Amino acid sequence: MIVESAEGSATAFAPAKINLTLHVTGQRADGYHLLDSLVVFADTGDVVHVAPARQTSLTVTGPFSRQVPSDTSNLVLKAADWLKAPPAAITLEKHLPAASGIGGGSSDAAATVRALSGCFGLTLPLPAATAPLGADVPVCLRARACRMSGIGDILTEIPDLPPLHFVLANPGVPVSTSAVFANLASKKNRPMPARLPDWKGVDDFTAWLACQTNDLELPARLIAPAVGVALARLGQTEGCLLARMTGSGATCFGLYATRTEADDAARALQTVHPDWWITAASDWRRTD
Repeated sequence: MIVESAEGSATAFAPAKINLTLHVTGQRADGYHLLDSLVVFADTGDVVHVAPARQTSLTVTGPFSRQVPSDTSNLVLKAADWLKAPPAAITLEKHLPAASGIGGGSSDAAATVRALSGCFGLTLPLPAATAPLGADVPVCLRARACRMSGIGDILTEIPDLPPLHFVLANPGVPVSTSAVFANLASKKNRPMPARLPDWKGVDDFTAWLACQTNDLELPARLIAPAVGVALARLGQTEGCLLARMTGSGATCFGLYATRTEADDAARALQTVHPDWWITAASDWRRTD
């Protein structure tokens, strides 16, 4: 979603990405992994502000600003350079922990593309065109519930998901994506069914989801046992229908039938682990 001000600036939301499933189905000769993943977005995330300027700059604020660079290694500046937009002053409000499996950097890059396009009246590129910025950037630019396959470049929207509510929990342990893939026992696992079901509601959806996997969860738990602790703690909260890791970790999610249950579970978990990043969220559905 983009909100433009009268001064010509623009703001874009960068929602957290949640891999409800993540099946690793192969590996290409160039090293890229083939995936089959059901992805949704949460109503919690970072925020990108842009305004015309004499030269492009990046300022990072927010509770997790110290975790990300503000130089050209940041995907926000890489996205601005890739888009070839006019110079802009960019401010990134960092509310999501970095390198935590919820697509923060990729979502920030996608939000930057949306904000700059809105600010300067540029045509928004097709999601697949942003693949050079990273495998998760196309789905983050789409920012709708999708089945993501290929190397992240094949997207099929899933419009009929039931309302979903989550607790996101990150134990604050760094997990290297490359190390997780390197420790994956098999690079060729089963995909999701070719045709996804017509779910009757959240219980029907959860029962189906429980039969799917995140193939990266086991290697992540071996590298960072705290992931297993987070999954166990989420599973013990009242009303939790399913607990699973998202992405390559270390963030895990618990799935709940109502937002009230998610809010209550987040508060209960925070009292036990005050040093973790924990938040309740619902699925975010773009309207623009």
